[in-house]
Amino acid sequence: MKEMVKEKVWTYEDYLKLEDDKRYEVIKGRLMEMPAPNFEHQRILNFINLKMYNFVLEKDLGEIVPSPFDIILSDNIVVQPDIVFISNENLKNIREGRLFGAPDLVVEIVSPGSFKRDRYEKFEIYEEFGIKEYWIVYPGEKVIEVWVLGENGEYELYSFAEKEGKIKSKVLEGLEIDLKEVFG
Repeated sequence: MKEMVKEKVWTYEDYLKLEDDKRYEVIKGRLMEMPAPNFEHQRILNFINLKMYNFVLEKDLGEIVPSPFDIILSDNIVVQPDIVFISNENLKNIREGRLFGAPDLVVEIVSPGSFKRDRYEKFEIYEEFGIKEYWIVYPGEKVIEVWVLGENGEYELYSFAEKEGKIKSKVLEGLEIDLKEVFG
């Protein structure tokens, strides 16, 4: 990810005024350009999105939305997770085609250059804003981690698999995904 060299502190209002077709996030006041994802990233995104979408649709739990989709967590934090689950209860927070506040679950697929941001910066942000479940997908290692908020408000590792095995969701209870299918 390329950090824009700007001295100003970016806000959601500044973000809305951008007039190019590039994808950005605002992370603690820093405008971050997001490069186009590669084929493997998109293939994995499509597979997980399809599994989650069908599960959520069948059980009428809410909505699954793939990126790009803006999540406004605060005036200086606007993110676009790869996949977002918004429960029926939180759909009321969608205004102007964007989600204002925390979704219930997010998925980030780590790309070359995004490890630090996805694993540390966003991990901290998602935990702070009370996103109940955070999936981190590592295509190169063929690993998926599922983190859930504990009673103390901090993420705890809930499900983990490497190369084979299944991962499961706490928020989408009953959803299991086989890593052989994801990384096949």
